Amino acid sequence: MASPSSSIKRSRRSALYALGGSGAALLLSQCRTAPEMKSASISTVRPRLPWSTVFKGEHKFESLCHQARKGNWGAKPIGERTNEFGKAICGTPYVNYTLEIDNRIESPSVNFLGKDCWTFYETSLAMSRMVKNPTSLWTREVLLHYIEMERYRDGRCDGSYVSRMHHLEEVFYNNEKRGLGRNVTPSLGGVPLRRQVKYMQTSTAVRNSRYLKNDPSMVPQMARIESQISTIPVTYIPNSKVASIESKLKNGDVIAIVSNWHSTYTSHVGLAKRDGSTCRFMHASSSRSKGRQCLVDARISQYLRQKSSNIGITVFRPGEAPLVG
Repeated sequence: MASPSSSIKRSRRSALYALGGSGAALLLSQCRTAPEMKSASISTVRPRLPWSTVFKGEHKFESLCHQARKGNWGAKPIGERTNEFGKAICGTPYVNYTLEIDNRIESPSVNFLGKDCWTFYETSLAMSRMVKNPTSLWTREVLLHYIEMERYRDGRCDGSYVSRMHHLEEVFYNNEKRGLGRNVTPSLGGVPLRRQVKYMQTSTAVRNSRYLKNDPSMVPQMARIESQISTIPVTYIPNSKVASIESKLKNGDVIAIVSNWHSTYTSHVGLAKRDGSTCRFMHASSSRSKGRQCLVDARISQYLRQKSSNIGITVFRPGEAPLVG
């Protein structure tokens, strides 16, 4: 991402764009293993918006399902499954604002025709969780169920923009609290970092969000959410330490790039991809020199040196999600 405003826009939801909050004043969960996963029911009602709005690129979805069946990806560990889908999505064009789908109504959605950095990792992970189910459940409804689980506070979209989590710090916190993975940054030697998160309160965020532009009353709500997010304990691995911990990263780890911008923590996100003794960064790149596409990029420690605003990483390790009942 080229600048604080453009980068955060692509990475936080409205923009790596915008965010949400929950009971962030609580400490992060310290459990090291996820609780027993029980089956989850999904809604059988139609989405709040037309299918043509919330699900784009159905042919690509079917192609990915075919590859997963042929390769028996469902039998692989979750990190390997996530990377299989990430690699299969590589080549997809970089497209920003794919979640800005309506002026007022928020709904889980997916777009296989274009990805930004956030939706690249999110879709790869949701597909990975979906194919753990029987193939009869590899449907657009079930995929949107897993998208909703990852994207919205406590896994539930209530139709409002503020139910969507827009900051990775909250996503990692909320998902760990629900037993959907673990923030492994502290165990990798992460050091504390504290900031006052306030990006969604800026004119840039409002200008680039259809939802905030059409309902400015949500801005104070976003301010309260960001105030809660600012209480979440955050650690990061500084650039100088990343090369030494790359051997401990696993395929499918979510790698958030920490920025030196003070109104937020992260400016970009992707997936870890093992390459022998090193680990590369797989992500959706907005760089014209890289083709503005999803791709497997340089070694993570080398990637960080490509921008002076990058100061380190945080690492979240997703776990299995409940199967659909």
